[in-house]
Order: sequence, then C-alpha cells, then structure tokens
Amino acid sequence: MLARWDAATGEVRIEVTGPDGVTVAGTAPLFPEPAGQVAVVVNENQVTVLAAPAGDALCPLLTSRDPVRTALDLRDPAVLGGLQYAWGAGGGSAAGVRRVRAGLSGPVGVRDPQVVRRPDGTPYVVDGRLYLTMTSAGLGFFQQAHWGVWTLDLADPARLEQVGALFSARDGRVLGDHAGHLVVDEPAGRTIVVVSSWGDHDTAVGVHVRHTTTSEDLLTGVHVLETERLDLPTEESAWDPSLALLDGRWHLAFVECLAFSPRYTFHPALAVATGADYAQGLRLVAADASLEQTEGSLLTPIGGEWYVLASDGDGRRYPVYDLRLRRLGDLAAPYGTNIPHPAVVRAGQGRRAPWWLLTFDGTAWHEDVLGYGTHGDFVVLGARPR
Repeated sequence: MLARWDAATGEVRIEVTGPDGVTVAGTAPLFPEPAGQVAVVVNENQVTVLAAPAGDALCPLLTSRDPVRTALDLRDPAVLGGLQYAWGAGGGSAAGVRRVRAGLSGPVGVRDPQVVRRPDGTPYVVDGRLYLTMTSAGLGFFQQAHWGVWTLDLADPARLEQVGALFSARDGRVLGDHAGHLVVDEPAGRTIVVVSSWGDHDTAVGVHVRHTTTSEDLLTGVHVLETERLDLPTEESAWDPSLALLDGRWHLAFVECLAFSPRYTFHPALAVATGADYAQGLRLVAADASLEQTEGSLLTPIGGEWYVLASDGDGRRYPVYDLRLRRLGDLAAPYGTNIPHPAVVRAGQGRRAPWWLLTFDGTAWHEDVLGYGTHGDFVVLGARPR
C-alpha cells in the first residue's frame, strides 16, 4: 500500500497491492508549490495522503476507502502482521528527504469524553492529572476513529495530553471501537471496559455495547482488547455506556437507538445489575423516549448525590435525571455545536475546588475532503463559584 508522489506528472496516487495485483485506489493533482511535508495515514481501510508547502500545515489531497477495501482488508490481523513502514525516492530526489517518521496517528478531533473513575465514582487522578477517555477522530467517518486515553492537568485545563490508545479485536478483525468508559477497580486488580461497537458501524447491523475486564494497565500505551457483547435489556441499538457501583449495585447508563432512518433517533436509558457483577442480570430501570437526539448519558456524582447527565441535541440543553431516570431539570451551561457530552468533574479536592464540564463541539477538520466525522475541538466550561 503505497502513496506515490510524482512531481514529473504533477500527480499523487494511492496504490494497493492485493491478491489480484496492483490497484490504483485514487489520484489527485499536486500543489503548484513544492511540498515541505508529505504524510500518509491509514485509518481502518481508509488511506489518506496529506501534504503541505514549506512552512504550512498539512492538509488532505486524496483519500480513498472502498477501492482499498476491495483490494485488501486492512482490518485483518494477518494482513496487518505482514506490513511494515517503508519509504523510498527515485530520480535523484532522495537527497531532498530530510526526515522520516512513522507510528500511531493522532486525532484530528476529539469527542465523547468520559472521566476514568473508580467503582465508587471517584475520578482517577494521579499527580494532579485527571484521566479521561475520548474518541480520537480519524480522517473519515466513525469507522476511522479509535479510542484514546488522555490526561488533563487540573491546575491548567489547556494542558491536555494523549497517553494511550485502545483498539478492539473481534470478529477476526482489529477495529477502532470507541465511545466508552474505563472503571479502575484497584482492590480487585482489574480495569472494567465498556465500549460502543462503532469500529465497523453499519446501519443495517446497528451498534451495541461490548465489555471486558483486564489486569493490564490501560492508562498508558497502545492496547488491542478482546471484548464480547454485553447483554443489555434492550432489543435496540445501544452506545455510550457509563458504569458505577452505587449502594452495592452496579448501574449502567447508556443510549438506546430506535432508528437510523430517516435520521438517527436515540434517547437515554438506565439499567441496574441484579447479580454481583456489572454484567450479571442487567434490567432496565427506565428510558426517556420523549427525546430523539439525546446521548452522552453519564452517571455523575455531584455534591454527594448521583445523577444521570445527558445531552439533548434537539432542545440544545443538558437534561439531568435521578437514578430512576426521572427528569429533574437541566444543567445551567452553554450548549455548543453538535451534541456535546456533559462530563462534569471537580477540578481538585475540597469545597473550594472549581467544577468543570469537559466536552467537545462540532468543529470539523477538512470536512470538504474527508466528510463528516473529523470533529471536534476539546472544550472546558468552568462553573462560577457561589
């Protein structure tokens, strides 16, 4: 799988070598100016070539998915295991290449923030840094995204750093499942993972919640997780799981989706486990079917009480529910673009520590070339002290 940069013809093209030979998966004209940087990014089966004139930022020239997938499935572990990073230059141009780097691609946007918590809801904080997970948007739709682990400096909300990346191994493929929750259960020596199956999203199949537990430290490094489907009390699609152990019983907030056409129609729901562990005998407490564009259902402790917070895209507000999913009101907070999730957390210890709402917006990155899915910007809202 090569991106060929041909200055003589003024063209860049993507070539994929599969069982049936070489396929040209796409072509595009080069910039009129000489390139200062060239990059190739693989997200799932989508390959994107980016370039920048000297001193400018990278921007996409060419992206291709379906022709790549037809020639070679890059989600197949056997295919991935046979690939390595490579580069070369001909025609006397090698002297013009000064530096080559390769590795995991970062996000062009973030969304779906969830605070990493202990089972009792305590935020996971180390050396003044709060751990959270977010979807790392790729160069395309939801299948091109993956799940990232981040730290946020509680002394400076502008200091956000990605420290980990999480992928899923299921159905014989490596996928970028995302929009989930990590619960670090230190006494049990495990981390509980609940995540949404967006990595191979297909409206004909739907979305579901998956889970696993592991003794690995998932808060740093790159991990590929083997997960299985979580038996939720719904026959509909589901995503955005949020988990907590409350009064000795595991509670799971999630989003229930009733339809994908003519538009995605979804609302918050809450389940409780009747068994000893989080996956045992989940039964439905309630769902708010009066809303049609409401997701980001997050179990959140505030002032010694637990609430389910959500985000209503139609009403442009953040509904607040109790643990019977009765509507109490709305968060007093500005509502941005897209459907921003309300991850509310205290930025420190004590009554004087400020409250923050960690969220995102709909800011896209080169949507004209890459399409929907490259959003959004990370947004921190701060509560005024009373």
